[in-house]
Amino acid sequence: MSAESGLKTFRDMGGLWEQYRIEDVATPEAFARNPDMVMEFYNMRLKQLRAAKPNAGHIALAKLESHFNVQIITQNVDDLHERAGASKVLHLHGELTKCRNIHSDKEIYDMPEHGLKTGDCCPDGYQLRPHIVWFGEMVPAMQEAERLVRQADLLLVVGTSLNVYPAAGLIYCTKPRCSVIAIDPEPLNQLYNQDNFRFIKGKASQELPNLVEELISKEE
Repeated sequence: MSAESGLKTFRDMGGLWEQYRIEDVATPEAFARNPDMVMEFYNMRLKQLRAAKPNAGHIALAKLESHFNVQIITQNVDDLHERAGASKVLHLHGELTKCRNIHSDKEIYDMPEHGLKTGDCCPDGYQLRPHIVWFGEMVPAMQEAERLVRQADLLLVVGTSLNVYPAAGLIYCTKPRCSVIAIDPEPLNQLYNQDNFRFIKGKASQELPNLVEELISKEE
């Protein structure tokens, strides 16, 4: 969904983001080896995020809240869902607008306006780092995400290939009577055999508004 607002993903760039490799900017080892490069990378992404705006897909999901109990679980690290008006968003992979110290993920702080640099520390004196779940790190929010999916009557799967784990495994946490609707430009063949599965081919910004209106009209 964020790509439609102009925020490129690693996958879009073929494993590269401008002059950076994933291994150089998105692993704990990279931060230990060259923290200045890693912080520069996320400062650039933060600047890009601040210039981006929610698209029609983000806005449609926020609108759905006025009719249903909606919980968004996202792999995206931006705040576009919140800026569109969504009130319950669980970020699996962290948030660009937040930071934490290098020794603990329990205390989360707002990202400084300028981003991060060497010497920016928490009140306890520890260096701050981006509040991002890097490759090779645990996903702390997975247990909560699984709990939410198990409660769902309808699961919307939007803009994901379902190839990246552990997040891709959430679809197997649904209860037997949970309906699943997937929206993506590319078919998700592994789900076609499910009786309660519906696939909509297209972009989130184009198809989500239509689906939301359909769901609201059925509720009314």
